[in-house]
Amino acid sequence: MHRMLRDLAKVGVGLVLADIFSALWLDGSGFFPLTILGTTWTAAAVMPIVVFDTAVILLLIHYGWNTKLPLRSPAERTLLVVAGSIFLIVALLHLARLAFGWNLVLGDFVVPLWLSWFGFLITLYLSYSSFHFAFRKGR
Repeated sequence: MHRMLRDLAKVGVGLVLADIFSALWLDGSGFFPLTILGTTWTAAAVMPIVVFDTAVILLLIHYGWNTKLPLRSPAERTLLVVAGSIFLIVALLHLARLAFGWNLVLGDFVVPLWLSWFGFLITLYLSYSSFHFAFRKGR
C-alpha cells in the first residue's frame, strides 16, 4: 500500500506541474477570462494557482521520494504530525465552508462552493495518511 501511495504522489507531481504550466501558458497567450464548467477564471487567479500548486508539489515530492517506512527519525514523525494537523485544519475549514455557505475569494475569482467537497475529501485523506504513517510501528 505504501509503495502505491508513493507512486501516486510521483504521478501527482507531474499532474500538478502540468496544471502550473497550463495556467501560465493560458495567461501568456491571452486566453483569460476563460469559463470552464460555469466558472470564469481571470488572469488574477494565475498567481494563487501557482503558489498553491507549488505547495502541493513540495508535499508530494516529500511523500513520493523522501518518506521511508518505518520512520527512523523523530524529525520525520514530527513533520508528518505537523502536516497531518495542517491538512486536518484545512479539511475542517472546507467542511465549515460547506456547512455555512462561506464565500472564498482569491483576487477577483470567487471559488465555487462545490470545489470544497474535493478540498474536504482530499485534505481529510492526506491528514489520515500523515497521522497513519507518523504513528505506524515498524514491521
